Amino acid sequence: MESLGNLLIGFGVALTPYNILIVTLGVFLGVVIGVLPGLGGTSGVAILLPLTFVMEPTSAIIFLSSIYWGALFGGVITSILFNIPGEPWSVAATFDGYPLAKQGSAGYALSVAFIGGFFGSFIAIILFSFFAPPLAELALQFGPPEYFAVMLLAFSTFVGLGGGSAIKNLTSALIGFLLASVGLDIVTGTPRLTVDTVVLLSGFNFVIVCIGLFGIGEILLSAEESLAFTGEQAKIGLRDILATLGDMFRRWYIWFTSTLLGFWIGVLPGTGATPASFMAYGIAKQYSKSPEKFGTGVMEGVLSTQSAAQAAGIGSLLPLVTLGVPGSPTAAVMLGGLYIWGLQPGPLLFIEKPDFVWGLIASMYIGNVVGLLMCLFLVPLFAAILRIPYAILAPVIVLVSTVGSYAVNNRLFDVWLMLFFGVVGYTFKKLQIPLAPLAIALVLGDMTETALRQSFIMSQGSLGIFFTRPIAATCSIVAVFLFAFP
Repeated sequence: MESLGNLLIGFGVALTPYNILIVTLGVFLGVVIGVLPGLGGTSGVAILLPLTFVMEPTSAIIFLSSIYWGALFGGVITSILFNIPGEPWSVAATFDGYPLAKQGSAGYALSVAFIGGFFGSFIAIILFSFFAPPLAELALQFGPPEYFAVMLLAFSTFVGLGGGSAIKNLTSALIGFLLASVGLDIVTGTPRLTVDTVVLLSGFNFVIVCIGLFGIGEILLSAEESLAFTGEQAKIGLRDILATLGDMFRRWYIWFTSTLLGFWIGVLPGTGATPASFMAYGIAKQYSKSPEKFGTGVMEGVLSTQSAAQAAGIGSLLPLVTLGVPGSPTAAVMLGGLYIWGLQPGPLLFIEKPDFVWGLIASMYIGNVVGLLMCLFLVPLFAAILRIPYAILAPVIVLVSTVGSYAVNNRLFDVWLMLFFGVVGYTFKKLQIPLAPLAIALVLGDMTETALRQSFIMSQGSLGIFFTRPIAATCSIVAVFLFAFP
C-alpha cells in the first residue's frame, strides 16, 4: 500500500503540463534516434544530455528516460521495414519482422512489435514499482565491501555473459578504469596521470567521452558504409491492431515469459536489452510447436524479442536507482547525469528525494502509453526519415554533438576530446571491442576505487572482508565464477 501511495505522489509530479510536454518531446526524439541506424538510445541520451543542464533534476531524468523508451520503440521500425537494425537490441526483430513485411504484412508486424512491447513494458514497470522499495531497503545495509562486491559483479557479467571475446570485454573495462583514474587521487588529493597539464586535473568528463564514443564513432562507421535505405511501406490499420490483440492473448504465455526474462536480464548489472531479445527469441523458438517456421515470418518471433527488449530497458534502471549501478550502457549515461545534477543514486535517494524517484517511475507509465500511440499513428512519418540523404543527416548529428560537448564546460578542448574519442569508438567498432564495459567502468571507476580502498582500510589490507560478510561474499563468489566462466 505504501508503494501505491508513493506512486500517486509520483503521478502528481509526472502529470504536470511541463513534464507531460517533456515526456512527449523525449519519446518523439527517442523514436527518431531509434529509427536512425548508427545512433541508438545510448548515443541519443549522451548527445542530448547537455540539454538537461537547464532543467530541474526530475524533469531532466524524465526527459532522458523518455528518449530511452522512444528509442526502444523506434529501433524496431527500421528492422521490420528496411531489414536494418535501428538498435542493437532490434537485430532479433529482423529475423521474422522483415519476412512478414516482405509478405505484405508490414502493418501487422509493426503492430505486434509495438503492442507486444507496450504490454511487456507495462508488466516490467509494475514489477519495478514494487521491487524498487524493498531492494532499496536491503541496500541500506550495504557498506564499502558490499558496494565493491556489487561493482565487481557488474563487471563480471560483461566478461562472463557479455558474449564475444572475454579478453576484449575485460580490456575495454580496464581502459575505462584507466581513464577514470586520471585527475586528482580520491584519497591523497595528488594529481595522477595528468601529464602535467592543468586541463586534465578534473579528469575525463563522462558526457564528452560518451558523445565521442557512441555518437561520433557511430557516425564515422555509418559514413564508411555509405548507408542508403530502401524498404517496405507500412501503415497500421485498425484491422492490424485487432488481429494483434487476438493473436497476442492466444499466445499470452510467450509475451509474459519473455517479459519476465527480459526484466530479470535487464536488472543484472551491465547486460541490457540486447541479450534479453536474443535469449527470448531462442526460448520462443525452442518451445514452439513449429520451430522450423522461425525466420520465415512468424509473429511469435517479433512478439518475444520486443517484449523482452522493452522489459529489459525498464529493468536496467532498477539497479541504477536503488544501488547506483547501471543495468545497461544507456543507464550508465543517465547515472553520469545524476552526478552532474548533484544527486547520489542509491537507497537514500528514496528517502531524500522521493519526488524524484516516484516521478520517474510514474513517467514510465506515461511514456509507455505515449510511445505506443505515437508509433501506431506516425509510422509513415518515422519511416520517411530514413529517406533523408545520409549526407545531410550526418553533419547535423555531428553539429549537435559538438555543441553539446562544448556546452559542458564551455571550452574548445572538450570538442577536440570528443573528436578523439570518436576515433577511439570507431576503432573499437572495427576491432569488435565492446564500448559498454569502457563506458560503465568510466562512470563507476571512482565509486569502485573508493569502496575498495575503504574496505582495505576496514580490514587492514585483508581480502577476507569480501568473503566473510554474507552479501559481499555472495556477490564476490558469483563474480569470480563469471570471470572464470568463459
